[in-house]
Amino acid sequence: MWELARLQAESAGLPAARAQAEAEIGDFWSLLGDPAAAYRCYSRASDLAPSEPRYWFNRATAACHVGELEAAEAAYDQVISLRADDAQAYLNRSELRVQTAAANHVAELERELARSPGDWRHKVPLLYALAKEYEDVGEYARSWQCLSAGARLRRRHLQYDPRIDRATVDWIRESFPAGSAAVAGETSGEPIFILGMPRTGSTLVDRILGSHHTVFSAGELPDFGAAVVAGVQRARGSATGRRELIVGSAQLDTAALGRDYLRRTRPRTGHTPHFTDKLPLNYLYIGLIARALPQARIVHVTRGPLASCYAMYKVLFDRGYPFSYDLNELGDYYMAYRRLMNHWHDTLPGRIIEVAYERLVADLPGEARSLFERLGLPWEAHCLAFNENPSPVTTASAAQVRRPLYTGAVAAWRQYAPELAPLAQRLREGGIAPER
Repeated sequence: MWELARLQAESAGLPAARAQAEAEIGDFWSLLGDPAAAYRCYSRASDLAPSEPRYWFNRATAACHVGELEAAEAAYDQVISLRADDAQAYLNRSELRVQTAAANHVAELERELARSPGDWRHKVPLLYALAKEYEDVGEYARSWQCLSAGARLRRRHLQYDPRIDRATVDWIRESFPAGSAAVAGETSGEPIFILGMPRTGSTLVDRILGSHHTVFSAGELPDFGAAVVAGVQRARGSATGRRELIVGSAQLDTAALGRDYLRRTRPRTGHTPHFTDKLPLNYLYIGLIARALPQARIVHVTRGPLASCYAMYKVLFDRGYPFSYDLNELGDYYMAYRRLMNHWHDTLPGRIIEVAYERLVADLPGEARSLFERLGLPWEAHCLAFNENPSPVTTASAAQVRRPLYTGAVAAWRQYAPELAPLAQRLREGGIAPER
């Protein structure tokens, strides 16, 4: 890649060819997890070929990841001016800031939705963008109307059987019972796993921890799950169903599993004493994490049941989390998650550090200090200025964590209490008391 970059820099070829080369180098940097370098390349590409919307879209995405939110909005404006039917650009732009009555895109979004073709892939992002902007400006009834319509349309085009996810929790509990034998794992204390349900505040916790001089924020790493699958497949063959995978995982050489996980995270990690892995669904692997990496820290970020469910329901995820587009399925998944977390607390007492999002927002200095103490890390006051942390963010919270702490998200679900009432009743019937 370095040779490609050198040749491109020395080239005096046509602007279009040079722009394509810059964009391809930007793609390399994106794959390598360096959005700042990617942003520079995409910026040069769009400057060289300003009529190519793809370069502007990638420029906007990279700008958001590195915290250049105004530049990202301007770049998405360029995308839309060049290709008015790019629905994802509308949605990404809406999420960059809190919209106001004086500055929003509601009318533009409504016009685009009205002329929208029949393709659901075009309609769904527009509906989510409208839901977000209507909520920002206080039009809650319209927000819910757009959100529920978008979620129904997205769910209609998903192949997802919620029974498998619910059964998965039972299979894990059976394979990792209370009192199951612990075996020696890899002794590294580098990893800090931040896990739980998506959209519960894990990115906020990650930014606070990642501001510490001993901690590198590695993002949402797929490496632990990949190491588990690889280990089981080596032992049992490649055609392994989910239940067989879980059963096989309980018999893995856990020290080898821990070493494989650390190997897979390199070379991004290993340059500081600790790194964070904030893939939310690693909560499924807590039993294995505790065996494979007994010195690793495990931080479970919690949030009230209705707040958690609404926070997921309102997001159009790029991939994953298929349970989040139907409130009944979302409630059932949440209850299964709680059953599994209760199991981990019972079988691994004292092993999991709990962080409640509501308490963190209400008392950031006190809760942050407590978290560092429980992690065994010295306190550094500058970690409270998490929004000034310059490291990239590539999750759905990329824009939010660039702003100072705000409390509005804690009770956002209350604006939709009537619409969420059936979900609240479902949770109560499942033994979970939703917040009042």
